[in-house]
Amino acid sequence: MPSVSAHVALTLAQHVDAVFGVMGNGNAYFLDALETQTDATFTAVRHEQGAVVAADAHFRASGRIAAGTSTYGAGFTNTITALAEAVQAHVPLVLVVGDEPTSGPRPWDVDQIALASAVGARTYTVGRTDAAATTVIAVEHALTYRVPVVLAIPYDVAALEAGAVPTAPAPRLPAPLAPRGDFAEGMLDEIAAALRDAERPFLLAGRGAWLAGAGEALGALAAQTGALTASSALGRGIFPDARYDLGVTGGFGAEGAMELVRTADVAVVFGASLNQFTMRFGDLFAPGTRVYQIDTAPAATHAHVGGFVRADARLAAEALVTRLSSGHDFSEHNFGDAVGLAGATPDSGGVSSADSAVVPARPWRETVDVAAARAYEPGDELAPDGRLDPRSAARRIAELLPEDRVVVSDGGHFIGWANMYWPVAAPDRMMMIGTAFQSIGQGWPSVVGAALARRGATIVLTSGDGGGLMAIADLESAVRAAGGRGMAVVWNDAAYGAEVNLYGLKGLAEGPMRIPEVDFAAFGAAVGAEGVVVRTLDDLDRLAAWAEEDPATRRFLVLDLRISGDVIAPYQQEIIRVNS
Repeated sequence: MPSVSAHVALTLAQHVDAVFGVMGNGNAYFLDALETQTDATFTAVRHEQGAVVAADAHFRASGRIAAGTSTYGAGFTNTITALAEAVQAHVPLVLVVGDEPTSGPRPWDVDQIALASAVGARTYTVGRTDAAATTVIAVEHALTYRVPVVLAIPYDVAALEAGAVPTAPAPRLPAPLAPRGDFAEGMLDEIAAALRDAERPFLLAGRGAWLAGAGEALGALAAQTGALTASSALGRGIFPDARYDLGVTGGFGAEGAMELVRTADVAVVFGASLNQFTMRFGDLFAPGTRVYQIDTAPAATHAHVGGFVRADARLAAEALVTRLSSGHDFSEHNFGDAVGLAGATPDSGGVSSADSAVVPARPWRETVDVAAARAYEPGDELAPDGRLDPRSAARRIAELLPEDRVVVSDGGHFIGWANMYWPVAAPDRMMMIGTAFQSIGQGWPSVVGAALARRGATIVLTSGDGGGLMAIADLESAVRAAGGRGMAVVWNDAAYGAEVNLYGLKGLAEGPMRIPEVDFAAFGAAVGAEGVVVRTLDDLDRLAAWAEEDPATRRFLVLDLRISGDVIAPYQQEIIRVNS
């Protein structure tokens, strides 16, 4: 007869196709059932943190929920940092863990429910008679609230017979949040009027807009209003027409592009939290810019927002397209008229850039040189200290990377280089796992989750030497999972670069900030990858050749870039300015 653990595995496998983890006493029966009785794919990682990170990356790359698993006690506590990151980043996943027996804790048990709660994750504990139902509730909670959920199996319950697996209902998911009430409709009227009358309209979108499926509607709205567009770091590529897109806002943005944003007279923000980095610490918009925000958050998320609508980004964008297409007079912002006008929201296929009578004869976006504004400093081949200039290396790597790629990023000073110089096709092709919680060491297992989510794409990791060493156990997992479809760029400056830039410049002792130079190429070779030490741009010719080889026969590639720590990323210069 199926055990309690089998009930969890069989029910969970109806909703996830990928599980990542480390086997131990607490999850042995669950993994046995998963392997022998379901079609879900289990991928072993080498550290429990990697189980959560891989499930996180799988969702970000595919939009499909995945699961991680670990044993109780020390196995569970190893997941906490990654669990906190997934909470902060609003990533749904299920972490299946062993737990203390129902009779009470043993000497090696800890209060796992309290630990999970401390970082914002809800725990559901299964019993002998409700394991399948509880599993569905956990999946539903994760998807509804976009958070990780812990699903705990007590040790003395895991192997108990539980009878036939009952038919469990599918998770119920909430409908997209439509703008409701006179205030919301009136504010949409005001935004439509502002866009219609703007001389220099600007649209900014973030990851929330991507999750809402707002790309097509935002593209139609941009064409309809003649607006320039840009995205947050997590929304890159959401606007379909790159000709008028200024790229990333904030510290990753090109200086010329950010100067154009400051000249906008009306800005509408969709699904972006407007954190300090996106907002350039308050300097993104000029004081006279009228800023509106549309988000599912309860209220505006930045003091510069002058008008706010709580709504799904796609539905709100479609409502604005409808308003502007109708030729309605918004001069009095009549709430009653607005309700009647926007009562029927078109579906995602109902918007068209052809319905654009509001665009002036020569819109603002056609009067500026967007390509020139988006240009970054090319850098020199070598910095004054004789080591590789990360800017020129990033630019050359961008020229050589396979076009069909997904970029996953660890955290650290180096994050500026990929975000500035490597374009991606959509938000689900550039993910920064760790930055929401300001953590490092989550890069290697990110490759594992992304590789299973995007089986045809090349997975490109960008990592620093500090974060790379912190999670080095899962270098093996990355190589095994991605094989010839994977590569890593390690920005090796023999330091914790962010700390050197922030605190070394203040005169603090640099000894703790420095790392003996490590040979990551050798690390890669030790687990079956091809490692290349890159000291000059010519050394990147190996990447050019590798990109032309058959992924089925080539090896995972580790590029160990010996870069100068003296070249400071622009976003870090902003932080230095604010903290100095």
